[in-house]
Order: sequence, then C-alpha cells, then structure tokens
Amino acid sequence: MGKIKFTKNELKKQKDALKRFQRYLPTLVLKKQQLQIEIRKVEAEERIKLKEQESISAKINSWIEVFGEEVSMQELVKISSIKIDKGNIAGVDIPLFRGIDFEDIEYDLFYMPLWVDKGVESISRVVALEAEIVTLREQIRLLGEELRITTQRVNLFEKVKIPDTKENIRLIRIYMGDQQTAAVVRGKMAKNKLEKVS
Repeated sequence: MGKIKFTKNELKKQKDALKRFQRYLPTLVLKKQQLQIEIRKVEAEERIKLKEQESISAKINSWIEVFGEEVSMQELVKISSIKIDKGNIAGVDIPLFRGIDFEDIEYDLFYMPLWVDKGVESISRVVALEAEIVTLREQIRLLGEELRITTQRVNLFEKVKIPDTKENIRLIRIYMGDQQTAAVVRGKMAKNKLEKVS
C-alpha cells in the first residue's frame, strides 16, 4: 500500500480509482475466460490433427516394406510454400494455417513403382498436417502467454488494487471522522471557555 494523504481530494481520488478497477476487472475476467476457451479449442484441434497424422503414418507403415525399392521420396515431395495468415483472438495476434503448396515434380510413370503416387499423396498429407500442427502449437503458445498476463492482471486487481484502495478509503474516512469529531470537541470546549469568560 502506497503513502496516502488524509484529505478529501485523496478520498475522491481513491474512490475514482476503485470505480475504475471495479469497472475494468469484469473485462479482464471475461478476456481470461475467452482465452481459456480458445486454448481448449485449439488444443482439441491439435489432437485431431495429431490423430489424423498418426493414422496416415500407420497406413504408410503397413506398406513401408515396398519402400525398400530405390525410390527417394524426398526428391518427390518438396514444399514450395506454406500459407500463413494473421488472425486475432481476444486481442492476441496469432498465425492461421491456410495451406501448403508442394513443388509439382514430374516423374516417369513407367520407371517408378505403382505405389509412388499413393506414397507421394500420403507423405504430402503428413507434411501438411505437421505444418498445421506447428501453427496450432504457436497459437497455443501465444494464447497461453496472453492468458498468463491476463491472469496476473486479474489477480493484481482482485487481490491487491481493489483491497488496497478499499482500505485506503476506510482509513481516510476514519481519519476525517476523527478530525471532524476533534473539531466538534474543540468547538464545544471553546464555546464553554467563552461562556465562562462571559
């Protein structure tokens, strides 16, 4: 609690501060709740993408033996660009995955084994999912950081600012009440002395 003056102006200043804190706190609490909801949504989406990625990987593993042939899938699946937009959730700028483009690599259909088309398609999907998962994890990180800051602010208002301001108002009122009582007592004493003199 900072140093306060025991004046009417300070009392007004503390009351105005309390009103501001009490008006701002619900907004912070709402933002905190919104961030928590959004984090849960993004985490659920991440789990779905991870399951899809695992499912595709499991299917690839079921016919991985055919990869024993001398075919370099790395030469056939190359990223040309990843499309990321900017979005905003509860005042937080986040990346939004919009898609991935692969280089259009042509290969000789007579020379390559039959499974190469399916392999290129599956690996492309796994790579696209990985790019999307990385973007979702960045969203979670950014939203989590904002949630941490917002939670600190909510706690600051609930546990420090509002109670301190209420205590300051109480102390100023007590002091001013004591001063008023002392003034009344001094007035009565002065009146009694004047009456005795007269």
